[in-house]
Amino acid sequence: MHAMVHLERPAGSPANASNMATKVFARGVNVYYGEKHALKDVNLDVPERAVTALIGPSGCGKSTFLRCINRMNDTIPIARITGKIEIDSQDIYDPTLDVVQLRARVGMVFQKPNPFPKSIYENVAYGPRIHGFAKSKQDLDEIVMTSLKKASLFEEVKDRLQDSGTSLSGGQQQRLCIARAIAVSPEVILMDEPCSALDPIATAKIEELIDELRANFTIIIVTHSMQQAARVSQRTAFFHLGVLVEEGATETMFTTPRDRRTQDYITGRFG
Repeated sequence: MHAMVHLERPAGSPANASNMATKVFARGVNVYYGEKHALKDVNLDVPERAVTALIGPSGCGKSTFLRCINRMNDTIPIARITGKIEIDSQDIYDPTLDVVQLRARVGMVFQKPNPFPKSIYENVAYGPRIHGFAKSKQDLDEIVMTSLKKASLFEEVKDRLQDSGTSLSGGQQQRLCIARAIAVSPEVILMDEPCSALDPIATAKIEELIDELRANFTIIIVTHSMQQAARVSQRTAFFHLGVLVEEGATETMFTTPRDRRTQDYITGRFG
């Protein structure tokens, strides 16, 4: 048991034994909402091109941590954040950093599918258009098609690209939101319980998609479902009462967790 890697790793050291490079590096991250201390001194290395699952009971800080990575907490007036978060060694809280650019690099998929009330085509074309990615209509068509293919949605919608995004089923809408997120070629994709509003079949499709996307993206997923974390992630981080209790290779976390609280949560004794 004691041979396992401790949480405090020197900067730049591999995130796990297979020498994955660290993509997102968090040290001493604290978040306060007014008087409430929502996240306490979190240290976490998120490896590149892998899925990292954040698990834990409701209100334990996992979504709060997720929202630090694309500075969504900035939109909450009473939120205060301390500590350091870097993506590829760049401090994302650097005052000179353009938050709009950061949010293009860090895509987000929410709990409830939230397509724009526009056509399927426009949902995907919107980001590349405002960021100036496409020089011509042909470029844009190409980006839309590629993004829908990467999101495993193209075959289902190719004949109805002008229909409203809201006309799709829940699972298709969520895949459309994933296509919209990847259309601007982000490096990191944050997913906040992306399947909690979906049925088991739609959920299985999204899980399969997440597994495919990790070849090209760093994915961080908040999930209530431990089964989902076990199925889709390579690393798991367990949060409890605002504290990152432990993190490690998913397999290890689910078979031989180091911390009693992790064990109790995984075996269903609390949470």
